[in-house]
Amino acid sequence: MIEFHLDGKSGLSPYQQLVRQVRHALRLGLLREGDQLPKVKDVVADLAINPNTVLKAYRELEHDGLVAARPGVGTFVTGTLSGTSLAALAPLRQDLRRWLAKARRAGLDEESIEALFLTTFRSASREDIA
Repeated sequence: MIEFHLDGKSGLSPYQQLVRQVRHALRLGLLREGDQLPKVKDVVADLAINPNTVLKAYRELEHDGLVAARPGVGTFVTGTLSGTSLAALAPLRQDLRRWLAKARRAGLDEESIEALFLTTFRSASREDIA
């Protein structure tokens, strides 16, 4: 089961962060069809957020055809976003872990690592388009 977390520095609203985390978990195969999302009351208790925030996120995911609510039971994954085989992701994840360790050894903190990764990712994406 997915465990949500909120980042006040992300620039995204809490509901958008929840949606993004579910979408990422689906894309990486961490959530599969039939898996249950955490119950709204549990997310509210864990993150100290308004129940309407969680409901809004779950409704958006439902609108996108990724989950379905079963009244009195919970919200379950009904779709997937994984376009890559999970076997192909394992070596990439290992390479990324090695890169992160190297960045930490170079003295970069979490925010610096994120900034370096995102700027490099965006510039590489633009180069791919050109």
